[in-house]
Amino acid sequence: MKETDISFSVSERQDENSIREKCARACGVSRDRIVHVQTLKRSIDARGGKIAFKYRVEIYLKGDKPFQAFKMPPYLDCSKGEKVIIVGAGPAGLFAALTLLRRGKCPVILERGKDVHARKRDTARLMLEQIVDPDSNYCFGEGGAGCFSDGKLFTRSTKKGDIREVLYPLVEFGADPAILVDAHPHIGSNRLPQIMENIRNCIISHGGEVHFNTRVTDLVPSQSEKDMWEVRCAQRQEEGMKETAYRSRCVILATGHSAKDIYSLFYDKGWDLQAKGFALGVRAEHPQSLINDIQYHGKYTRSLPAAEYSLVGQVEGRGVFSFCMCPGGILLPSSTAPGEVLLNGMSNSERNSPWANAGIVTSIEPEDITEFDEWGPLKLLKFQESVEKGIFLHNGGCLKAPAQRMDDFCRDKLSADLPATSYKIGAYSAKLSEVLPEGVYQRLRRAFPLFDKKMRGYYTSQSLLLATESRTSSPVRIPRDPETLQHISLRNLFPCGEGAGYSGGIVSSALDGINVAGKV
Repeated sequence: MKETDISFSVSERQDENSIREKCARACGVSRDRIVHVQTLKRSIDARGGKIAFKYRVEIYLKGDKPFQAFKMPPYLDCSKGEKVIIVGAGPAGLFAALTLLRRGKCPVILERGKDVHARKRDTARLMLEQIVDPDSNYCFGEGGAGCFSDGKLFTRSTKKGDIREVLYPLVEFGADPAILVDAHPHIGSNRLPQIMENIRNCIISHGGEVHFNTRVTDLVPSQSEKDMWEVRCAQRQEEGMKETAYRSRCVILATGHSAKDIYSLFYDKGWDLQAKGFALGVRAEHPQSLINDIQYHGKYTRSLPAAEYSLVGQVEGRGVFSFCMCPGGILLPSSTAPGEVLLNGMSNSERNSPWANAGIVTSIEPEDITEFDEWGPLKLLKFQESVEKGIFLHNGGCLKAPAQRMDDFCRDKLSADLPATSYKIGAYSAKLSEVLPEGVYQRLRRAFPLFDKKMRGYYTSQSLLLATESRTSSPVRIPRDPETLQHISLRNLFPCGEGAGYSGGIVSSALDGINVAGKV
């Protein structure tokens, strides 16, 4: 077996025959000696003004050890297995459930939101009528926040585990096999709902349970049985709310980064929590054609995907960076409660909208927010809330986003007019210095000209900045033992994923769910 790189120009075909031909040349052998070619990674290289498709491949020749395809263990019937409660049906919770199925244990998922199809009706209502359902929105519900933010699968680090344990099941449940090899894979928000439903059906068909409209209200260590937990819930039914409870020896807490009520529950009970740094800023929206011209040096053709970007810099000793970049995407209202304004981005699988958007954010650390010290471990959460609520009140109380052209933002000048935006609720002209914390505003205004040195043309009046991007990660960490992955003082309670402060994004959250389920 030989591992090597091959490349194709934009005009060259990239079918199986042409790939084998390139591999034969790379190995200096005839094509008939090649038994199998396995693509490991595929990317686009646009450096130096030349555009090429790059492939990293394994080439198996006659006489080599045969290629061994990656396989996952089978799912087992868990109907008689020990029950494990999982709070949350996002990537961490779902992949924890799938891992338990492979071990014969019975996952019982409690999700405060609705199934993914009913959830779409609530997000449509949020967009059209500006009515926020605090249990079913772009953050809460089957699939979690990642279900409606493109399905980016960018994590390639092996630190948390083997990413194939995430990618291969996603393909099994309906994702394009291209995610197995693309350098920056994504699924698309239009395809994720069916994949989420397929995962749920797999869990149920093997004996697991999934309970929607079931919001956890309390976690109670059992007084009668050692090491048992009682998870108390408010269950939404047609006739109203019903109090119910589930019992299990182990509880996996995979609530996502916006489950403020869980943090408050821990805080009120005096259970260990920690303030955790996060990032806050704006959503920057450019014409996708402009980003294509910059990244492809004016040589964009329809055979190329919508261009993306990643920017990072340092201002005043704090990082300023792009976050959740959505090429060919749109902006969404990501409020999880009435009275707050925050935005996120999403793309469908085709990435064919006229706009490109990304969060441009700066790091906020606990020592930066001394005025919220009275809240202890919740200080950054309260700071986050104050920004989101302040923006809501800035325009008299609505979900319209305050916005400013990028050049006007850096000059602190009110924009006379605004370019078109994908944010359907709408934007209004405002000085963002009035709604952003002073340190955040000052770092961002210095960062945009610096970013233009890395991407000539990025700093432009054609770009619209909208406030705010504030749910980059959890501002609270639920501490756990690094070896057992249990909460440091609560036996058999396993904090997991973004909501516990141990991951960021779909792949790392799914891997954390897999690891926690393995400890269970």
